[in-house]
Amino acid sequence: MASAVATDFTNQIVYTDEVAEFSPEIVAEMESHLTKYPAERKRSALIPLLFVIQRERGWVDNAGVNYLARFLDLEVTDVWETATFYSMFNLRKIGKYHIQVCKTLSCRIMGEPDITEHICNKLGIHVGETTEDEKFTVSRVECLGSCGTAPMMQINFDYHEDLTTEKVDKILDSLK
Repeated sequence: MASAVATDFTNQIVYTDEVAEFSPEIVAEMESHLTKYPAERKRSALIPLLFVIQRERGWVDNAGVNYLARFLDLEVTDVWETATFYSMFNLRKIGKYHIQVCKTLSCRIMGEPDITEHICNKLGIHVGETTEDEKFTVSRVECLGSCGTAPMMQINFDYHEDLTTEKVDKILDSLK
């Protein structure tokens, strides 16, 4: 029988019985997402609702997952299986600027390892870490769909392509 093995995503999860609370405006926003789907398919709203949780709490935490499970009448594990599957959901607190460096083939061939090393050295952290001032978090992620302009990174929702160490320095300096 196979046993469960923690991954980079799941080994950061702390399980509690805490349930998040949200303002009436946020609850109304969540309810508006439900109206986009048939009543018997409430689970279809899970991904947009996970984005709401992440926006409001800063990350997808256990209390937020517990809230969604109750809100959608799902098992907590149903919510976690979706949250842990997609890399767009942060399962731990991240910095103000989330630097996601594409690590797949085109970016790797075009210099991603040097770019990632340069970013980490400049910020004084390793991949998966956040700076002490909680300003920057660096992650290596799967394809961000910009293979023709590799290497590239995404900072929050902005793409930065055709990266060089000089270009990275200008980008990071503009964020300080």
